[in-house]
Amino acid sequence: MQISGRAQRIEPFYVMEVAKAASAVAAKVAQSESPMIFLNIGEPDFTAPPLVQEAAAKAIHDGLSHYTQAIGLPELRERISAWYASRFGVSVPASRIVVTAGASAALQLACLALIESGNEVLMPDPSYPCNRHFVAAADGAAVLIPTTAAERFQLSADKVLAAWNNKTRGVLLASPSNPTGTSIAPDELRRIHEVVQARGGITLIDEIYLGLSHDEQYGHTALALDDQLISINSFSKYFNMTGWRLGWMVVPESLVPVIERLAQNLFICPSTISQYAALACFEAASLAEYERRRAEFKARRDYFIPALNALGLNVPVLPDGAFYAWADCSAACAKLAVKDSWDLAFEFMNRTHVAVTPGRDFGHADTGHFIRFSTANSMAQLHSAIDRLKALLA
Repeated sequence: MQISGRAQRIEPFYVMEVAKAASAVAAKVAQSESPMIFLNIGEPDFTAPPLVQEAAAKAIHDGLSHYTQAIGLPELRERISAWYASRFGVSVPASRIVVTAGASAALQLACLALIESGNEVLMPDPSYPCNRHFVAAADGAAVLIPTTAAERFQLSADKVLAAWNNKTRGVLLASPSNPTGTSIAPDELRRIHEVVQARGGITLIDEIYLGLSHDEQYGHTALALDDQLISINSFSKYFNMTGWRLGWMVVPESLVPVIERLAQNLFICPSTISQYAALACFEAASLAEYERRRAEFKARRDYFIPALNALGLNVPVLPDGAFYAWADCSAACAKLAVKDSWDLAFEFMNRTHVAVTPGRDFGHADTGHFIRFSTANSMAQLHSAIDRLKALLA
């Protein structure tokens, strides 16, 4: 069978390849004194809070499982709009909000609506691998621009300007970012957006970790800039609904009919049960629980980053959001006589039963010297992981 060139251009998602290997090892050591600790996947260990689970059960009981509008339940769009106003002090009309089958569907819809064959989209290196593949799936090309710790591993307006050419369609940013957990300073984001707008381009920003900000300086939505920016968000991370596959996007009013037409054909609608459940995310009790969990994520960060640094797994930029640690593992590779973070990840997996993610997925600019830890696990598990790594690296 002949495979399309488009499909062949999509690289494997190495995060999941490592996860499969870790699961195989975990099955072998499940009954041992050191079962596998998974610090490789960016998935909260918290599940949806009680009111959300109850709302899902009620929707099923009441038979609320038919198709909704392709752009989502009007009530849910209104709830999201109100959340932007109460949490961030930003007016985002419900008419600009499109509910999607996860943030992945939102990114796919945005890329299909806005990218032509041959267009280039600028992204930071490192960045989340699937984002560049969404661009590739729309027959565009992701242009990865190397970033440094001094730049918080984020693009700057100067770098965007220097890389812009007649093929450039726009930028795809993430704030906070996966894998670094770092955000773009608001003033720098404004300058980037001005550069893009002046050239008739698009500013697309992944904000799925926005609710999990730990620093007031960075915990702001880019939607405060103007109504031409496109923001992608999700119920997976802050709202702890990963498997429910529900997200949303905020787009200019003129783009809503275009996105709706694409969504009608590609997805029909997001999961109806998930949408009715998500209405309960915005109840006062649920929001209070999310904030309690956010504080727990910050406490995990505050323990784990210094502990990694003490092991020589240096995290050059303290993450201000999300639940990741992007650690330079050069010293550990030298100590264990392995080539790079890919080999080191398997050393950790096999010798300490700690699963982590090597940097290979996230770009090409020195990513072989970095490893990503997820701190979306319990404090007890994080302590155990540090103890095991310390024993190996001592």
